[in-house]
Amino acid sequence: MPTLVAVPALTRTGDTVLERVPDEYRHYFNGRAPVPFTKRRWEFAGEPVSVPLVRAFLETCAAGRDSDYQYVLTLLGAELATNAIRHSRSGEPGRTFVLRVDRGPNGLTVTCRDQGTPVNALKGEGGQLFASPPEERLTAEDGRGLALIDSFATTWGDNGHPSIRKVWFHLAYDMTGSSWPAA
Repeated sequence: MPTLVAVPALTRTGDTVLERVPDEYRHYFNGRAPVPFTKRRWEFAGEPVSVPLVRAFLETCAAGRDSDYQYVLTLLGAELATNAIRHSRSGEPGRTFVLRVDRGPNGLTVTCRDQGTPVNALKGEGGQLFASPPEERLTAEDGRGLALIDSFATTWGDNGHPSIRKVWFHLAYDMTGSSWPAA
């Protein structure tokens, strides 16, 4: 069983980010078992300072589940958010990305919708995302975050549209299909 590393609580910078959240939505970020929901979404500023708020959002969505489940869901969802900030127009000044969590009978599905590939990176490429092959994951320059998702999510994919990308993963409550316990 892997050792869990504590995820830092919201810092002063994070508290400033939390101040942007209207009072009626603060329960989305409080870390307590959520009010029952089937879908929950939030639009985040496309800047690194949003990542602690992303983690608080995901931890709250997974509250009430065991610590491994919460950790893996938060890790993978934060990876989607970080990719949106670093590799899409969502990371440009004033841009945003959206995280949506769907609760199903068997697990949670997290979808990150970003604002697409930066214009200077579009050269007839696009299509679906893929993780580095297992033999290249430790030495790959890119794709290691998707390799985490590929390894630890029950299933994952994307919509294949470079202009408005939606990348998603599903994590079964019993972690079926995840290599997490074996890691």
